[in-house]
Amino acid sequence: MYGIVSFMWFIVGGIEALMIRAQLASAENDLIGPDAYNQLFTMHGTTMVFLVIMPLSAAFFNWLIPLQIGARDVAFPRLNALSFWVFLFGSILINFSWVTGDAPNGGWFGYAPNSGTTFNPGLGMTYWVVGLNVLGVASIAAGLNFIVTILNMRAPGMDMFKIPIFTWMTLITSVLIVLAMPVLAVAGIQLMTDRVYGTHFFNSLGGGDPVMWQHIFWLFGHPEVYILILPAMGIVSEVLPTFARKPLFGYPFVVFAGAVIGFMGWFVWSHHMFTVGLGPAANTAFSISTMLIAVPTGVKIFNWLGTLWAGNIRLNTPMLFSISFIAMFTIGGLSGVMHASPPTDAQQQDTYFIVAHFHYVLVGGALLGIFSGIYFWWPKFTGYFLNEKLGIANWALMMIGFNLQFAPMHWLGMDGMPRRIYTYADNMGWETSNLAASVGGFILALGILIFIINVFYSKMNKVMAGDDPWDGRTLEWATSSPPPVHDFDEIPQVQYRDDFWFKKHPETISEYYHDEHDQAVPSGAQLDDEVEEALPVVSGGSDDHGHGGIHLPDMSYYPFILSFGIAILGAGFITNTYVVGASVPFILWGLLGWSMEPVNDPE
Repeated sequence: MYGIVSFMWFIVGGIEALMIRAQLASAENDLIGPDAYNQLFTMHGTTMVFLVIMPLSAAFFNWLIPLQIGARDVAFPRLNALSFWVFLFGSILINFSWVTGDAPNGGWFGYAPNSGTTFNPGLGMTYWVVGLNVLGVASIAAGLNFIVTILNMRAPGMDMFKIPIFTWMTLITSVLIVLAMPVLAVAGIQLMTDRVYGTHFFNSLGGGDPVMWQHIFWLFGHPEVYILILPAMGIVSEVLPTFARKPLFGYPFVVFAGAVIGFMGWFVWSHHMFTVGLGPAANTAFSISTMLIAVPTGVKIFNWLGTLWAGNIRLNTPMLFSISFIAMFTIGGLSGVMHASPPTDAQQQDTYFIVAHFHYVLVGGALLGIFSGIYFWWPKFTGYFLNEKLGIANWALMMIGFNLQFAPMHWLGMDGMPRRIYTYADNMGWETSNLAASVGGFILALGILIFIINVFYSKMNKVMAGDDPWDGRTLEWATSSPPPVHDFDEIPQVQYRDDFWFKKHPETISEYYHDEHDQAVPSGAQLDDEVEEALPVVSGGSDDHGHGGIHLPDMSYYPFILSFGIAILGAGFITNTYVVGASVPFILWGLLGWSMEPVNDPE
């Protein structure tokens, strides 16, 4: 459900991007007016960050985390349902502004004082800030759920350094979500009260400080960058070992690099503010921290390359997307390190060079990683393959279109083209590069269309995949495709990292494991027989529900009802207090019904 809804918003955000590129394809174009253009780039950025990349990652979390750690389900299934329904209603709320003709127009970053009522008197930015606050509830609920799931529901014998890298990146991402989204909520509540109730948090005439918005927003915004990219890093770290047929090179280094990225992400926010005038001391501190955070990212890249080195590489579609991720993300990372220098940043700030940089990170990085994961785990999710020829066409068109669209933006920015302008003069020398970027955007869209065709074509011509089509390494491949509702008939017992692989290929154990005297364990031998004997056997008998004695929650409508009430509450802040009052019955009904609902069917 997360995946389907977020992909629908991906199509919406893509259409918004194509309209932007159509407007900029030629100089002094009047296809789209300035106000509509402001709404388009605001909603495009907001949609792609909050309604596409984040929830697409959440779709993988929901599918894979219980499977990868050998669990039946997440820790709190109904809280999981609540997070989805709040996300759905929040996304509808923020996009309902298109229906009212007053979409947000102040940028996805909502800078004050431009986002205040003095300079932006319509309802558009109120829709924006209230919608983000509602979406934040969904994100925090999901983040807490996955933290508890990973820490408490791992299979017997699976300690923290035996869990897959994707699970590690999910854990770090979830911690960042739980810590970062409340920061955005604070800024959002302040801006909402400024707009709705006339407070002055960001009004300098009333004693407020508009620069405070930038500090709070980017204190959220830079951990948010890693919330977007870490799941893709986790996906790539699962795909590369599978198609190179060797373990991930430097597993502990990849884990610690992810943790360091998550920690240091809190100390770099003001590199977004080098032109604000914070002074040389602050600029120096944030310049150094921004340079340092590139180190753990580089560690990951070299570990991925080490995984590929001397591997028995199969260039299937998932592998092509993952290798492309490494290349494109490296380009985006290098252009990002440039902005650790305040003088360089001052030159490039608010130019199209910045647009090129963050699209190489988020499209060339996060989105390519997500597509790699879609092709990789599609057989597990559905039981059949996506068509390989269409998949390669999908990859090729996306790579050609992506680079044609965003590479020219580097030199457009260095030539001085500002961001967020709806047109430009015909004597600036920017027309050829902008036309190329616009053509690239439509080629990229064609690649996405090929993917959609692939989904329907493959569904009609099902090529069954089997349970373990890629000869996978992690536990999700140990169950049927698609998995049963309860994931596993018997909870697996784990002794090794990549335990499923070593159970299939015991002759490879001695290549990777040694005893305490650094002597190779003989092929086929067990690393520690005492550990195996200590592992409990968890299985099921049978029950009245046909789940083999397996506890699964019953269906519940209360998360939906509570989510609907939260959405009505948000709509009330946008419109009037009577609507706020109308939300109270739904919220109370959802909360009370949920708290008193029996855990299992009385039968």
